[in-house]
Amino acid sequence: MRVEGACHCGRIRFAAELPDGLASARRCDCPFCAMRGAVAVSAPIEDFDIIDGAEHLKLYTFNTGTARHYFCRHCGIYTHHLRRSNPDEYGVNLACIEGATPFLSEVNVTDGQNHPSDGAPPRIVGTLRYEPRE
Repeated sequence: MRVEGACHCGRIRFAAELPDGLASARRCDCPFCAMRGAVAVSAPIEDFDIIDGAEHLKLYTFNTGTARHYFCRHCGIYTHHLRRSNPDEYGVNLACIEGATPFLSEVNVTDGQNHPSDGAPPRIVGTLRYEPRE
């Protein structure tokens, strides 16, 4: 599934191939991701391209520094991050993808508090559900 997207102000534009489409959608329960609140989908690093605005990206790292979180320095929107659990993939903010919505009926929540890179087995710790009201 080939997608394009942008940050809120449109200065950063990207394209990505999502081999598993929206099936890779997930949230993480680590303190940073819980505060950020974004739903991410996976793209191999070789299939993610910044089309325009790379000079507007800012980088945030913490803890081990392996995960690299990118956001727009103007509007503050997180666009993507290099995953700590798989540094061959980017997590892409689903809300930034054109025509997509982060309000999926169900999204798995992964255990980022007991991270696989720290020796814990990867596991799903919950499910977020969205039920629209009329």
